[in-house]
Amino acid sequence: MSDGECINGVGNGIRINGGTDGVKTPFLIGVAGGTASGKSTVCKRIMEQLGQADMDHTQRQVVTISQDSFYRELTAAEKARAERGLFNFDHPSAFDEELMLQTLQDILHGKKVEISEYDYRRNAVCPEKIITIYPADVVLFEGILVFYFPAIRDLFHMKLFVDTDSDTRLARRVPRDINERGRDLDQVLNAYMNFVKPAFEEFCSPTKKFADVVIPRGADNTVAIDLIVQHIREFLNNRTRSDHSPHLATCGTNALNLAAGRGKPSINDSEQHYRPH
Repeated sequence: MSDGECINGVGNGIRINGGTDGVKTPFLIGVAGGTASGKSTVCKRIMEQLGQADMDHTQRQVVTISQDSFYRELTAAEKARAERGLFNFDHPSAFDEELMLQTLQDILHGKKVEISEYDYRRNAVCPEKIITIYPADVVLFEGILVFYFPAIRDLFHMKLFVDTDSDTRLARRVPRDINERGRDLDQVLNAYMNFVKPAFEEFCSPTKKFADVVIPRGADNTVAIDLIVQHIREFLNNRTRSDHSPHLATCGTNALNLAAGRGKPSINDSEQHYRPH
């Protein structure tokens, strides 16, 4: 197969940030934010606008991966605490950092990877439920602490932080954890006050400074999502048109007109422009 031919409908042999010829290195986007801030919904809206949501997973140019799939295996004592709502799943130590890093590195090398789904009711990954991630052009990696680990943070070509106020996040988390994850109200509220809120303030919120773009109000901010989708669409079009394009190595915030030194922009759909923090 020549370099000009396509696999899964996209050009082969693109090089981004040091990728080698013949390997489709994806544009890796990190999407961070507090619990129930709307990270997964933002990713879903991006996928929908790009026409990727209903596409066969082997043919997708854009895929989403959740950091939740990288919770580490708990010890027997930790499982007993988790069943009583006494384990801190929002602490960095709850994640398998090594597996997360290796998986993202494999993805950046154009490899097919397999990721186990996470079962929130059992507080464990499900080895029998495997998600296969095929080589794609754009990969969205979303989670509360995707910017916390330096080695992982440095892999992203673009970093987005979904910024939603704490009252809204709590109002979303309570029914979600009760209806979808089998928690009772006391467990949800106790976990929020004892683990979730303190962990957000200590570990998640400080990582907002690493974001290239801050998105207030999450998926409700349609202007932000439209701009990000426009950028991704331009990237996909450029990749399809050319095997080697000089600007791809520096793509990211440039396509969103984020000049160096202007500060981290916040996209607000009521103002419909970027404003520095």
